[in-house]
Amino acid sequence: MTMRTSNMLRFVPTLVTVLLIVGYRLMPHPWNFVPVTAMAIFGGIYLNRSLAYGLPLASMIVADLFLGMDWTSPVVYASILVSSWIGTRVRNVYENKKQFAMAVGGGTLASSVLFYLTTNFAAWLVIPEYTKDISGLMQSYIMAIPFFKNALAGDMFFIVVFVGLYEAVHFIVTKLSRQSAPIHG
Repeated sequence: MTMRTSNMLRFVPTLVTVLLIVGYRLMPHPWNFVPVTAMAIFGGIYLNRSLAYGLPLASMIVADLFLGMDWTSPVVYASILVSSWIGTRVRNVYENKKQFAMAVGGGTLASSVLFYLTTNFAAWLVIPEYTKDISGLMQSYIMAIPFFKNALAGDMFFIVVFVGLYEAVHFIVTKLSRQSAPIHG
């Protein structure tokens, strides 16, 4: 595979994904059913460090310029960066496809749970309607369960789409490049 093909293989899906994230977040959609966490994990797996962390964060910030930022933004952004980091850990088992599939699923689940725990802990800290005791914290988590269900469903759906498309394109391009390679004898 040539360097140009390899760069295109990384750039095109990445650009499409960023545009998808911004566009998707600006369109009506079920609460928290968004591709951001999946993009962060995908980036951590397949992209270099600056893109892995920068693209999901930039996508969030650009969309938030239209949607508005609030007190939750720093917590959300930090959670997204943690998801990118989780993706870099998943990358370590890429060569073993069975372990890789399990690591992608487990990493996505972990990212979803961490997002739920951190953002709702932050909500408990700053929203005055929550009492500042264990009861208030539990209320914060219970009230967020419908959002968590959507977030988890979205994260799992989009990670399958992103990784599946990337791996399918990679397989096809690799196969085509082998078929068109000159035979030396």
